[in-house]
Amino acid sequence: MTMHRMPYGAEPQGDGTTRFALWAPDRETVTLELDRDGRTDRLPMQAEADGWHRLTTAAPPGTRYRYRIDPELAVPDPASRLQEGDVHGWSVVVDASGFAWKNTRWRGRPWHETVLYELHVGVMGGFEAVTRELPRLAELGVTAVQLMPVNEFPGSRNWGYDGVLPYAPDSVYGTPDALRTLVDTAHGLGLMVFLDVVYNHFGPDGNYLNAYASDFFRGDVPTPWGEAVNVANPVVGDFFVHNALYWIHEFRLDGLRFDAVHALSDPAWLRSLARRVHASLDARHVHLVLENEHNQASLLGPWADGEPPRFDAQWNDDFHNALHVMLTGETEGYYGNYADDPAGHLARVLGEGFAYQGETTIHDTPRGEPSAQLPPTAFVSFLQNHDQVGNRAFGDRLATLIDDAVYDDAMALLLLCPQIPMLFMGEEWRSRTPFLFFVDHDADGLADAVREGRRAEFRHFAAFQDEAARARIPDPNDEATFLASRPDPAEAAQDRHAAALELVRSLLALRRIEIVPRLHGARALGARVLGPKAFVARWQMGDGQVLAIYGNLDAAPVPAQVTHATRGRWIWGRASAISALETADPHQGVLNGHTLLAHLERVP
Repeated sequence: MTMHRMPYGAEPQGDGTTRFALWAPDRETVTLELDRDGRTDRLPMQAEADGWHRLTTAAPPGTRYRYRIDPELAVPDPASRLQEGDVHGWSVVVDASGFAWKNTRWRGRPWHETVLYELHVGVMGGFEAVTRELPRLAELGVTAVQLMPVNEFPGSRNWGYDGVLPYAPDSVYGTPDALRTLVDTAHGLGLMVFLDVVYNHFGPDGNYLNAYASDFFRGDVPTPWGEAVNVANPVVGDFFVHNALYWIHEFRLDGLRFDAVHALSDPAWLRSLARRVHASLDARHVHLVLENEHNQASLLGPWADGEPPRFDAQWNDDFHNALHVMLTGETEGYYGNYADDPAGHLARVLGEGFAYQGETTIHDTPRGEPSAQLPPTAFVSFLQNHDQVGNRAFGDRLATLIDDAVYDDAMALLLLCPQIPMLFMGEEWRSRTPFLFFVDHDADGLADAVREGRRAEFRHFAAFQDEAARARIPDPNDEATFLASRPDPAEAAQDRHAAALELVRSLLALRRIEIVPRLHGARALGARVLGPKAFVARWQMGDGQVLAIYGNLDAAPVPAQVTHATRGRWIWGRASAISALETADPHQGVLNGHTLLAHLERVP
């Protein structure tokens, strides 16, 4: 294996020397500092007209280095592959070519086989602990593990979205080779590994870029996290393209999930990123997935017949939000966009992809693009994820909000739909452990600002109108908040959780046998509302058969018609519920309460 070569950072030359390169257009001079057994060597770098500062000098792998940009400030390498001393400390020269990969014939898996499992490496115990969990996940029926961001962040615990050094795996989780071992082990088990990457902002602690490269940001485009990243600048845009290529080639990752790309405000750069990633591949399956509040369907699907997709899929918040309103009755915050007709919104999601395809939200903002032309596999669906759980004041899991019978049907809908399903860590056994927002800041005033900012986010919610109520929201900087977020595997042995785990295992086995082989070429045929919490959706599968899913997540039965039962077979559902729907007179059929049925129809 060779290292991913790029113009940034420290590149060992194979002869004991290393080429160092820093883009610092705001500085006329930069000094490279090398730590040689406690003695610091200071070497002036060569300044070039385009803002680059470069130097090749003796520095074997393992050498600690940093850049001094003025007498009072030394900074880590923004392209550091390894850090010592956290985000403010020394960067380390790394030679990644020595790792002995075992599963060198792995070529990935096609996208339609994907069943995602999102996890946080920190609460799971680090790279080695995650590696030990992989056999269990493979046996369950998961096909892809998705890691929340792992690059360097301040302190010992963080969600990962406050990172400032996007190339360096955080040392709290383990070494870069421990991450490679995780990936290699997963491949040996038939599992893909995806990584969440953040290109839309840097965290506030340890971000020195404005001190020497202010063009990294756009002052005219604000985001919730500060100034937007200026990916339109070729040097900045390439910094992140190389980051994507680095993870894919140097760590052999099977896919990336791009966080909040709507904050980049640059679809042209995103399309260029996708093209360059696909152009770098040979016969490997590598998948690119978006989080995008703008629901830009034009970023999904193929460029042209026979070409790889721009991006394989998008996390579909519409699926979650409409279903969550239906399941819980919650309508505050962004759930208000689905409160008027949750069943109608869900039916549109099942039948066309997005619920919002240009319509105006409750904030009088148009959202989305038409999506009915896209295959169902262009959408990642979920009942929970890190945001939807962790952005709740107390990190409530769905299992604490709804009854098990309703959860059973929601899980069957998730895992039998042609959309790509995703589970959140512990959801397979229906964990009740919260997942809270946590950080570890020691910068002056930052911990206080994060705590008060977190509590202020909920001031418009009915339960948090007074300051005393908001004060009960856990402090993100308190270590206890992090410790409370660790899933408890012992839960899985308890009766109700063991039953939930067996349900997920059965559904994933059914998906593997009945759904996945028919997904290539599948297309939605539409969906309609049958009642306040009831619907039917149909898809023509790739082999020509029609998959129909009937759902009633309410207690009260609703009238429903079925006319195709004699031409196919029921693949999921209770016999009593099927018989109530499949009557001699189809106009007298009833879809019982708390029912989810799936049928495959042979088309003549």
